[in-house]
Amino acid sequence: MTRCLPLVAFVLAGALAGASLPAAAQGMFRGDPSHRGVAPEAAPGAFHRVKWSFPTGGRIVSSPAAWQGLVIFGSDDGNLYAVEAASGRQRWVVRTRGPVASSPAVVDGRVFAASYDGRMYAVDARSGEILWKFATEGERRFEARGLHGMTPKTQTYPDVYDVFLSSAAVAGGRVFFGSGDGHVYALDAATGALAWKHETGDVVHASPAVADGRVYIGSWDGKLYALDAATGAERWAYQAGVDPLIHNQQGFQSSAAVVDGTIYVGCRDGHLYAIDARAGTPKWSVDTAGSWVVGSPAVSGGRVYFATSDSALFRAVDAATGAPVLQKPTQAYVFSSPVVAGDVVLVGVLNGILQARDRASGDVLWEFRTDASRANAGWVLTSDARFNSAFLFPSSWGDVSTLGAQKQQTVGSFFSTPLVAGGVVYVGSADGRMYAIE
Repeated sequence: MTRCLPLVAFVLAGALAGASLPAAAQGMFRGDPSHRGVAPEAAPGAFHRVKWSFPTGGRIVSSPAAWQGLVIFGSDDGNLYAVEAASGRQRWVVRTRGPVASSPAVVDGRVFAASYDGRMYAVDARSGEILWKFATEGERRFEARGLHGMTPKTQTYPDVYDVFLSSAAVAGGRVFFGSGDGHVYALDAATGALAWKHETGDVVHASPAVADGRVYIGSWDGKLYALDAATGAERWAYQAGVDPLIHNQQGFQSSAAVVDGTIYVGCRDGHLYAIDARAGTPKWSVDTAGSWVVGSPAVSGGRVYFATSDSALFRAVDAATGAPVLQKPTQAYVFSSPVVAGDVVLVGVLNGILQARDRASGDVLWEFRTDASRANAGWVLTSDARFNSAFLFPSSWGDVSTLGAQKQQTVGSFFSTPLVAGGVVYVGSADGRMYAIE
């Protein structure tokens, strides 16, 4: 269902069809509205040092954006920050009324970011002044009875692994994003006025990709939607797997990448999909044996790079056929999205280790490990940096499972997707710090 405000649709359609790159290359999640996950410059081939780290008051799952010498990101402490890329010195902070678990988009000197207070914020990138706020119908996590097999089965549980909010994609003067209220929104970037909203069947925390006049976004109802960017009209909806029993194997948490008419997207039904962007028909799928694909795939050089949760694998498949190319262990779950930066692929892992891998072979070139991961308080990790699952999850009782999932994050987990700018890697951690690594 779409609610659309009156507009001159044919004018906007032309503008949106040609919108493929933001005004500044690293200005939004996955680099541009099509979300292909390729950085415009190379990452370091070796680890030298932590240039600086900036502390916040909460977990950072937000992925940073770069704009004119600033690194801009959100924190679960409820703030949106801008710090100087060279020094890590704070330039400004915007306080919201909920965790800023989305990744900011910076276009034409404006920052767009969503908060768990149910609002999309537009902020002046230079000063931090709030330009406008748009209120959705409210945020919430995905939830279900007996979720993930937790007991008692009749209890409704919010999903502790639903960590991200939908991050804005900006194209053609519009701001596109999803919401926990189950809608996909399009706002006027200048004023915050609602252009249209489209109703899905559940929480929408995937981030939209915009290409060729369409918005592609998944929902926790297990559908991937193609919406007309000008009007919000539904062009097609692809139904992936559903799991009515424990709701573990369903839902799009991954954001789509659109490359050469094909959508590449992971799903919590244990698959990576390649779908025809115009028709909505599947080209191929990769079965991950029940392991979620939460991060968004990166597409480069005829390969699709992605990573998995429970099976803890970094993988690459052929973009045309889905045939396997390489597979390497990551030791722990991966929710961060891989970034191709020159001959390096950066992968953040929930065990608190940032991995830099060779793009051709998948081998680890260097690693950065947080202090919390090294300290390993509470024996969250085994000696080989895997999660100590038997210790963390001794039973399926709901409170025990939730506490175990929270303990996993005490090692400085990397949910944030790395940014490469000026030869430096910027990435946030669940330890509450934004790191600059060179």
